[in-house]
Amino acid sequence: MKTILKILFIVFILWMITGGYLLKTAHPKAQIVIGMGVFFLAFLLMPLFIYYRYKGGKYKKYILNDKKIKEWMK
Repeated sequence: MKTILKILFIVFILWMITGGYLLKTAHPKAQIVIGMGVFFLAFLLMPLFIYYRYKGGKYKKYILNDKKIKEWMK
């Protein structure tokens, strides 16, 4: 999973660089390329990254509950 995330991140960075180059050269499809890159970054890479980081309950130490609040109030 970690390797897939790294590969996808590199692909999307290259995609955005290509879109920036096309935008600079005034290509008619440049904005579509950049928009699709942002779309896939937000709806493909981010959910995979969030799932990878939070699997196994690593997030539980960051959740506020009554017990932690009472410890802080002492």
